[in-house]
Amino acid sequence: MDRNSIVGLVLIFAIFLGWSIWMTPSKEELEKQQRIQDSLRELQYRRDSIARALAEKAAAEKQALPVDSAVLTNPQAKDSVIKVAAEKYGPFAAAAIGKEEFYVLENDFIRLKISSKGGRPWSVELKEYRTYDSLPLILFDSTNSSLGLNFFASRKPVNTSVLYFEPVEKGVQHLKASGNDSISFSLRLYAQTGDTTKASYIEYRYTLKGHDYMLDFDVHMVNMDKVLDPTSTLFNLQWNADMLRQEKNLENERNESTVYYCYSTDKEVNYLSETKDDKKIVTTSLKWLSFKTKFFVSTLVANDALPGGAELSTFIRPERKDDPRYNETMSALVPLEYRFSPEANYGMQLYFGPNKYKILKSYGLRLERQIPLGWSFFLMWPINVYAVIPVFNWLSNYGLNYGIIILILTILLKIGLLPLTYFSYLSTAKMRALKPEIEEINKKYPKKEDAIKKQQATMELYRKAGVNPMAGCLPMLLQFPILIAMFRFFPSSIELRQQPFLWAHDLSSYDSVLNLPFNIPFYGDHVSLFTILMTISTLVYTWLQNKQMDTGQQQLPGMKTMMYIMPIMFLGIFNNYSAGLSYYYFLANIFTFAQMYIFRRIVNEEKLHAKIQANKAKPVKKSAFQRRLEEMAKQRGMK
Repeated sequence: MDRNSIVGLVLIFAIFLGWSIWMTPSKEELEKQQRIQDSLRELQYRRDSIARALAEKAAAEKQALPVDSAVLTNPQAKDSVIKVAAEKYGPFAAAAIGKEEFYVLENDFIRLKISSKGGRPWSVELKEYRTYDSLPLILFDSTNSSLGLNFFASRKPVNTSVLYFEPVEKGVQHLKASGNDSISFSLRLYAQTGDTTKASYIEYRYTLKGHDYMLDFDVHMVNMDKVLDPTSTLFNLQWNADMLRQEKNLENERNESTVYYCYSTDKEVNYLSETKDDKKIVTTSLKWLSFKTKFFVSTLVANDALPGGAELSTFIRPERKDDPRYNETMSALVPLEYRFSPEANYGMQLYFGPNKYKILKSYGLRLERQIPLGWSFFLMWPINVYAVIPVFNWLSNYGLNYGIIILILTILLKIGLLPLTYFSYLSTAKMRALKPEIEEINKKYPKKEDAIKKQQATMELYRKAGVNPMAGCLPMLLQFPILIAMFRFFPSSIELRQQPFLWAHDLSSYDSVLNLPFNIPFYGDHVSLFTILMTISTLVYTWLQNKQMDTGQQQLPGMKTMMYIMPIMFLGIFNNYSAGLSYYYFLANIFTFAQMYIFRRIVNEEKLHAKIQANKAKPVKKSAFQRRLEEMAKQRGMK
């Protein structure tokens, strides 16, 4: 690697460093934000003290109730249970005893199974997708999930997720919609009041369109002002789910699963840690919150906003960590306000579907921000959003194999970058043509104390020859964001999920041609052939690049060795990554070899050298950049 390449890498590092420094808030801003957050957090804790106590009591007090009516064969036992239910659930005692029934809502994309116990989604199946081992794709574990309301009634804590709802329309077990049709299904949780048992209730209403992953979820409260404790103006919407494993690489899936949320004011999207257990109390209004795995999401969207924020968490249950079907657990506690009116409505929506850019973008809620396309880097996401994804989707419309689509995409990108690549090669060829003169300068100034004189002589040579030593750095800088954008795009593209190509069964995961009986640290327990091909081609490219960039300038000690170590490190990193990504980088190297061969045939270095020699004989005015470099060199020499 010559000086130009080193300067280019330094500039790239400087851009990242400058960007991070620029985006880092000042000490005063951090202190101000901390004070605001502390005061809001304290206020939130006060407001939700009753609600949190309710959630803890409801979890701790799960004993024999609610009871399925099928087990109450003994009349004396039944009377005893009813008595206990009255003491424990007050006006909801009757709803504590029942038989769990299931109702199915189905459309073109999803099959939603709803349980009468809690009136909640018991399971959600995505009909167009399968797990890595060809099982039906169920988003979360029905036995370890809940969606319900927590509140106080007659000074007793109530958790609706363990109470029995009744369907409004009797005898309906399975509803199906298709195309532009829609279906609605309602369940009610009745409370006993002084006059009648049917006057006060909580209603869950589900509305599902035929061709949509989003369904309406409306909570309707009628005459609950007579039931809820008047001292409690808040109640909680509690949502917990054990997300199931869907992909072949469990570790990688866990590292890309977390809770996302979007603020309702500035529409900023944020998320909890993806690599460790995390918990956050969000005190500002939210538009939506989402349980995201690698390729699928379960999202709760407020029609207006969730004004009280939410308490969010994601963690791995120790007792389920080694369960081959378990991914991780996510939860959300959402405080809602109750204004004690005869009727209260809370309009929401539920999205159960793929983390696919085109689909999520269509809702206009910034749900697509859950796809890791490099949103934090101002140059990366525009490349993916406005260039790569449109071309990728356009090619997908032709029904081609996705391995062929990646091949065509690589060719198009290489064609688009061809002028920059040629410009960089031409600059390197000019530098290489000056190699004899550079070597003469190195011989003339061999001592370290003559480094300034050697630099001045080199710059003077470049000036006379009309060669800009920085000309090869700009193309490298412009291509770097594209390389990183591809690094984010391919592993996050659900289009590649379970798409075979050659020996790879799933381009979104690693391609294993050999499973090892042991685990190699930093490498894994399998051999990915695409990764090996990518590594070999990168090593060959590094060798050719070092040979091509031999311009006579001295390299930093160990730099050449480092250039060969990097591909070996990538061998370990990419072995567990998307096969589509390794395949793309392998193709990119192959096409680069072809470009280098064509450029060598096009560029006549003897004629180029003669042209440079002719330029040296002409008087050349110094550029402002060259003058600044020489002035800096003189100042160093004077010191």
